[in-house]
Amino acid sequence: MTKKLTVPFLPALDGVALPEAGALMESEAVRESIDILNWRAAFPYKPLVAFDIARGAADVYLHYFVRGLSLRATADRDGIFVHEDSCVEFFMRRDGEMNYINFEFNCIGTCYACRHTSREAGIPLTAEEFRSIRRHASLRSGAFAEKRGLHAWELTVAIPFRVMGLDPGNLPERIFGNFYKCADGTDHPHYVTWSPIDLPEPNYHCPSFFGEIRLR
Repeated sequence: MTKKLTVPFLPALDGVALPEAGALMESEAVRESIDILNWRAAFPYKPLVAFDIARGAADVYLHYFVRGLSLRATADRDGIFVHEDSCVEFFMRRDGEMNYINFEFNCIGTCYACRHTSREAGIPLTAEEFRSIRRHASLRSGAFAEKRGLHAWELTVAIPFRVMGLDPGNLPERIFGNFYKCADGTDHPHYVTWSPIDLPEPNYHCPSFFGEIRLR
């Protein structure tokens, strides 16, 4: 069943620094879990993952919480792949379109994002657009190789509506999207989703399975 959520408008988010935004969202945002194992037989491991979501006047705010085995962050600059690291992702498309944007972040906040017409065809964001995506990670170190054991981390991001192809002064009633957790290059690879995907093998680039996201 396709998932649905409604994103609340929290004007106070626009008046606080990003580290404080996570605390504000703790009590005022919508909380959802990323907990669906679509490919359980091949990839049975499932970390604990949740996110809070809300919006300000110009941005969507996401606050991710992750607890699981292995921690990896080898990507240290925007625009390079992060999916082999400990990674959370948000894919979105506008209503009536199948083109989509993938926003992917490793646990230290490095971002990979492209505008896609298909899984194979994508145009990366510009350097200015990458800089406009604000991030605050609970892990304050730079890049590192895999650390084994149990780890917990948080990541808060603010993605401008304009980067998403939306006019903040005239937002649509809804968009479509999905939220993911992965870590392909670790000792515990996993592919966990918010909205279910009915495909035979892992594939996040499937806008037909995106859930409905309503904007207040």
